Amino acid sequence: EVVAEATNTVATGLRNVVAGGGVGSIIDLFKGGADDNNQQQSGISKLASNPLVAMMVGHFASKLMGKYKLGGNQANNVASSLIPSVISGLISKNNSGGGDVISNLLNSITGGQAQTAASNQGLDIGSLISQFTGGGQQQSGGGGLMDIVSQLAGGAQQQQAKNGGGGLMDLIKGFIK
Repeated sequence: EVVAEATNTVATGLRNVVAGGGVGSIIDLFKGGADDNNQQQSGISKLASNPLVAMMVGHFASKLMGKYKLGGNQANNVASSLIPSVISGLISKNNSGGGDVISNLLNSITGGQAQTAASNQGLDIGSLISQFTGGGQQQSGGGGLMDIVSQLAGGAQQQQAKNGGGGLMDLIKGFIK
């Protein structure tokens, strides 16, 4: 149950950030969250100081205290260990070429709107991501990046309304050990 709760916390946290227009924050998390030298511990320490991760840790710790009656220190220790490890696993898999995790996450979070938004702008999902990371040129014509952010936020809000993790939770479960 605790693992399922951790999965739900990460999935919900990511979805809420995108629904609020913060897709750039998730992409920044993925590009700066883990060390390229495969030094997992320093990458996890770095993640723990990220505001998005800290938000998820705090939310998960609150769930552990309320639902499972853990003490504050115990809940914080479990949450501070588990949540950054899960996110680090997602980042490592994305960065190692073991799958396009961030694209899959964005598509799952937005109910497919990430792919639709990219297609509407004549981009592939990688180009969409590079616009957020500064590696791509913003398209002329149309609304460009802000239209894409709005479309992604709208898709994430629709997914929130469905009240389920769906594919996003299944994707994240694979990184919890």
